[in-house]
Amino acid sequence: METNPPENVLTCTQCGGELHPDEGQIFLTCPFCNSTVYIDKARVVFHWYLVPTLDEARARGALSRWMAGNQTVKDLDRKASVTEVVFQFFPMWYFKQRLGNGREEVSLMPGAATAVSEIVHLRLPAGDLRKYNQEVDLQAVTPTVPLQAALSWLGAGQPDKANEIIEQALVHIPLFVVKYTYQGKFYTALVEGATGEVIANIFPAKAEAPYQVVGGLAALVFLCLALFPVIGGLSNGSAGALAGFGLCATAGILLAPVLFALAAWVAAKV
Repeated sequence: METNPPENVLTCTQCGGELHPDEGQIFLTCPFCNSTVYIDKARVVFHWYLVPTLDEARARGALSRWMAGNQTVKDLDRKASVTEVVFQFFPMWYFKQRLGNGREEVSLMPGAATAVSEIVHLRLPAGDLRKYNQEVDLQAVTPTVPLQAALSWLGAGQPDKANEIIEQALVHIPLFVVKYTYQGKFYTALVEGATGEVIANIFPAKAEAPYQVVGGLAALVFLCLALFPVIGGLSNGSAGALAGFGLCATAGILLAPVLFALAAWVAAKV
């Protein structure tokens, strides 16, 4: 007859072998199957790290391409000054869930405090996941967020989903933490070390007001032109409507290049 182990006994998530960690020990290798695990209070989960594929030079290149993209202010890649680049393995709680429709979904939650809240939108790349080892310790951030807290955050972000968690693990992800300045202000961006994805929640973004002004002006101009046939029809019947339509088409052809040129000028300046 099989008996369940006592609740205070920790067992390996891979082979079920009994684990006996030292006082305060959180990283452990199973003596039976050599799986690397993380001990969170009375729970044991798999512990992995993602192998980086970028060095600092390539990480800086990925950041520069992001700075030159459409989200940021013009010429940020040339005008910003990088002050510090630090490489680290950052802990993320990994959850694979089975949704109500049978589809599987992966979610990540931070395993330590971070100033970049957008890190929750990081996608775990299909890279080389390896067993966590002592060599990673020197550059690894120690987990400070308990598994239960991460689970509660996951549930709070998905209140309408009755999901089943089918896999959970602690994964240390390679990150380049980049600090830079722009116009006297300090910013932080993260470059994921396996794919080069850039994560930032506060950065010098493009101003939306100039684009809104150009869009509103174009809408107003063409609305006024569209009224010409209506006014012509009310004042002089079908002949007036036809004349108004011709005037509308002619004015639209003449004004369209002007509006496009204005939009291009705004895009070049902002």
